[in-house]
Amino acid sequence: MLFGSAMKTTMVAPERALRGRSSREYAVPQTHAVLGTPLAGPWPEGTEVLYVAMGCFWGAEKAFWSVPGVVTTAVGYQGGFTANPTYEETCTGLTGHTETVLVAYDPSVVTAADLMKVFWEHHDPTQGFRQGNDLGTQYRSAVFWTTDEQKAAYEATRAAFQDELTRYRYGSITTEGRPASEAGEFFYAEGYHQQYLYKVPNGYCPDHGTGVSCPVGLGVRAE
Repeated sequence: MLFGSAMKTTMVAPERALRGRSSREYAVPQTHAVLGTPLAGPWPEGTEVLYVAMGCFWGAEKAFWSVPGVVTTAVGYQGGFTANPTYEETCTGLTGHTETVLVAYDPSVVTAADLMKVFWEHHDPTQGFRQGNDLGTQYRSAVFWTTDEQKAAYEATRAAFQDELTRYRYGSITTEGRPASEAGEFFYAEGYHQQYLYKVPNGYCPDHGTGVSCPVGLGVRAE
């Protein structure tokens, strides 16, 4: 999802970020096009939420919606400075956000470690501000956790996956990891982005996985 020559590979300073707006400019579907569950809740009691960014959010979302135990997924913008950004604004690199997937899940069915295994194996976390031909800060790899278990799973799987990447002569992981409370609000993306690869099965969004397996987790895999 390239956006001309406006791609930025230097993180924008907060004072230079676009100002944004007080409310969203567009409508977002209420229901997940594949799972039939609420896109923004309410969800069943006990549902937990993890936010992940792994390049183009179209393919990243698809990697999670078929995982058993996932209640819903949604795509949006997070980790930056601009309130209620649009896709076009995010693509300029002047919002500071990265394309992010909200993963709401039942922890009694799928663990945070399982979700992290899917995360690591479906992109190349050594790329910095890019994934393949998609270049810009909005394509950076990131994990924004909401529970201590998620943080522990992120740290353990990151260490284990780095060992495997090193064994296969990949570089260092550049993934940004921090609490969702520090990353800021998750702003839902425009309706046409939600479950895009279900609506447009032949849409462009290649999986940039390294082919290296993460040795932590129960081996849950997306279809």
